[in-house]
Amino acid sequence: MFQFILAIHILAAVIFLGNLITTAFWKVRADRSGNLENMAMTSRAVLLADYVFTGPGIAALLVTGILLAGLSGWERFQEPWLGISLMLLLVTAFIWAGVLIPLQLRLVRLSQEGLAAGSLDSAYSRTSKRWSMFGGIATLLPIVILFLMVLRP
Repeated sequence: MFQFILAIHILAAVIFLGNLITTAFWKVRADRSGNLENMAMTSRAVLLADYVFTGPGIAALLVTGILLAGLSGWERFQEPWLGISLMLLLVTAFIWAGVLIPLQLRLVRLSQEGLAAGSLDSAYSRTSKRWSMFGGIATLLPIVILFLMVLRP
């Protein structure tokens, strides 16, 4: 049972982190293109990808991580690498749900309005910069978690 849950945990981490990196890549490319249709479509796709992969990825990581800790002994939470990893994942989840999703909803709205009007409001650029800053943090934290999980310092 432990090995099966561990495999699910690793798969969730791969999908979660892969989604974070690839959605940022496509959003940056779309914004740099200046093509309003592409920007609007990509903004919607990033939001959808977060609903389909990021949210469920966070949930799967939390559930399988807690199950693995329970199966291997709750004292594992006394190991610094595990406690720090859990805290960083919770911070990532709060950034995603509390900051990034509202910013993405705004980006979708602003890009749709820009597409209809033929030009983007300057609010799109400001919102996109905030999304990039918080998105960068929410991507770096899981990378730190990955290293902590593998190296177990």
